[in-house]
Amino acid sequence: MNRLAVSFRKEAIYIFFLAPAILLYFTFFILPSLQTFYYSFTNWSDVNPVDVTFVGFKNFAVLLRDEVYLKGITNTFTYAILYMVFVNVCAIPLAVALNQKLVTRSLLRSIFFLPAVFSVLVIGFLWSFLYSTSDFGLINQIVTGLGFEKINFLGNPKIALYAVVFTQVWQFVGYNMVIYLANLQTIPSDYYEAAKMDGATGLQTFRSITLPLLLPAISFCTVMTMINGLKVFDIVFALTGGGPAHATETIISLMITKGINEGFYGQGSAFGIVFMLLVLLLTTVHLRVIKYLENR
Repeated sequence: MNRLAVSFRKEAIYIFFLAPAILLYFTFFILPSLQTFYYSFTNWSDVNPVDVTFVGFKNFAVLLRDEVYLKGITNTFTYAILYMVFVNVCAIPLAVALNQKLVTRSLLRSIFFLPAVFSVLVIGFLWSFLYSTSDFGLINQIVTGLGFEKINFLGNPKIALYAVVFTQVWQFVGYNMVIYLANLQTIPSDYYEAAKMDGATGLQTFRSITLPLLLPAISFCTVMTMINGLKVFDIVFALTGGGPAHATETIISLMITKGINEGFYGQGSAFGIVFMLLVLLLTTVHLRVIKYLENR
């Protein structure tokens, strides 16, 4: 009994210190998630703020029929995949280049990392000026100076989403570069010396040594960029507000506009559940692919 009492006393101390964190997690995550799941099956809206009734899968059926919701899902997938691919494709060679013994490598690392320090909203407002078709739009000044017509980056539905993606690749490629640099510095130099003695070219060394040993960082960076891409909102809000003609609407922006601003709380909750399932599905598939590549 004494041992049991001592063991219980130790456990009680741990529980006591963990209780505030558990309470906060339950209050601000678990409870809202359960409420979102419940309201996704109801007709809760500004029209029915009190007389809330169960409507089954009606809200989910609306999502599958509404072109705006489907456009938001398509845009989110497109944004997340492009953002994940281009950030990592640019960050890896950049990290390899800045891992060399350059005189200015510390300065260059700081320059490339600097945009990630700023708020996404600040970057969004900055690029809205750079993309502008008015006289102060720097990019269009260069375009017209070369003899071409102005490009409406944020007003053309065909290119607006890609313009938004570019701003985020520009901002966060340096952040991911730092992660790859940390992984590169853990690779023993003996591997490269042996490859050099065997007459391997730089490309062969990168493909056979650097890239396989970067898989832990690749796994982390690709998963995190995919998740961040799926929940994108702030840069869209700063640059386009979801326009033009819903060309840059995303799942989160629609959850806010439809679910909060327009008062369709039940539909917004259903869209939140769909978003959670999509993130879970994509992340699971992504992790399985990465695990398969690591085991090869």
